[in-house]
Amino acid sequence: MDEQKENINTTEDVNVKMSDTREEDEEKVKSCSRICPAEESVPPVSPSQSNSDFSHPVYKEIALANGHINRMSKDELRLKLAALKLDTRGVKDVMKKRLKSHYKKQKLQQSAAAEGGAPADTYYDYICVVDFEATCEEDNPADFLHEIIEFPMVLVNTHTQEIVDSFQEYVKPELNPQLSDFCVKLTGITQKMVDDADLFPEVLRRAAAWLQERELGTKYKYAILTDGSWDMSKFLNIQCRVSHIRYPQFAKKWINIRKSYGNFYKVPRTQTKLSTMLEKLGLKYEGRPHSGLDDSRNIARIVLRMLQDGCQLRVNERMHAGQMLSVPSSAPLEGAPPPHGPRNRDR
Repeated sequence: MDEQKENINTTEDVNVKMSDTREEDEEKVKSCSRICPAEESVPPVSPSQSNSDFSHPVYKEIALANGHINRMSKDELRLKLAALKLDTRGVKDVMKKRLKSHYKKQKLQQSAAAEGGAPADTYYDYICVVDFEATCEEDNPADFLHEIIEFPMVLVNTHTQEIVDSFQEYVKPELNPQLSDFCVKLTGITQKMVDDADLFPEVLRRAAAWLQERELGTKYKYAILTDGSWDMSKFLNIQCRVSHIRYPQFAKKWINIRKSYGNFYKVPRTQTKLSTMLEKLGLKYEGRPHSGLDDSRNIARIVLRMLQDGCQLRVNERMHAGQMLSVPSSAPLEGAPPPHGPRNRDR
């Protein structure tokens, strides 16, 4: 729902009309400050050496390698990547980043091994990609309340670097039960699909149970990942108010892949839409655009490519008192808490 997400007014929170007495009556979504997330931090070369200590000789080797890579042509980059059995797809800047990340990881691991340290590992065991579809009009009025009509999740194993599972359910809207022709055409979700579906609280209950069955938040560390801020800060936030339930704790922090992609590959925000990210990585969209499950799968493919290119994805946004805030790269690393079903809120 890229177009619909971009059209949402981010200065006035329409949820004010339904605010909980425990929260502030006026809620405005703060614009995210541009941050450099933790995936850009350098893993330590020894237990005693700080990430910020760049005097170690290994960093000179990395800098020299980076300089050489910067002078390579696109054909030279592709040949080198092929020789190393790395992916050769993507634009020149993506291939440069991939090759730099490969040598950086290699040299840091060699240095850590020589000094008795251990190479840094992926923090999260799993990343859960979520991309809601919601009710919409062709020209959404300023006070339009978007209700979730598709709840998809795609699970990525960060260690094996593969998609391992998925979840999908449709949701019956309450305030505007009749879908607009525009919404049906955009999402491919028919009126019968939502008429036959359960209300959001019951779907959330099953979604949480699905996560629990996979021992996420207990045995395994995991994080929620979205394509932009809107899924959690807008769609889920509005839906919880419509359904008179509390915002789920396990979804209060997430990875905004647009921020992570932009910072990792050093590209402007205008190049972080789903279709553009896929194109720049040499990938093609698979499935039906604006299908929540297909969008989630394609976002997961970007996640896999970024992991393969050496990106360490980290939570970079969170909800607090109904507002979306940035998570600084200096924040302690932690996984999402164990998921739970819907909990009632005071009306």
